[in-house]
Amino acid sequence: MIKLVMPMKRRPGMTIPEFREYYETTHKLLGEKYLAGYATRYIRRFTNPTRDRDGEMRDPEYDVFLEIWYPDQETFEACGQALSQPEVVAEIREDEEKIFDMRYMRSYLVEECESDMT
Repeated sequence: MIKLVMPMKRRPGMTIPEFREYYETTHKLLGEKYLAGYATRYIRRFTNPTRDRDGEMRDPEYDVFLEIWYPDQETFEACGQALSQPEVVAEIREDEEKIFDMRYMRSYLVEECESDMT
């Protein structure tokens, strides 16, 4: 299994409710459209601000952690090829600029290590 994680920040001037509404009603449809047939899971983990150790409530550094799971390296690479087509790049980029602060876009392949807590 290959897991891609992308922490992302909403664009300046967009509220948290506006961000979540747009993501779940508009932007996620692009993910579903282009990840279909490649990804086995497409998850959005929205952050909810809590008080920091000093008691202050701060804006979250990232508003969502996107997870895309692929069954294997070959499928991950095939999806990358499909997503790199100029018309696909243009469509996705145009929508990303409506919702995300592009300065904070990051992508990571992650390896999970889980402790047995029983």
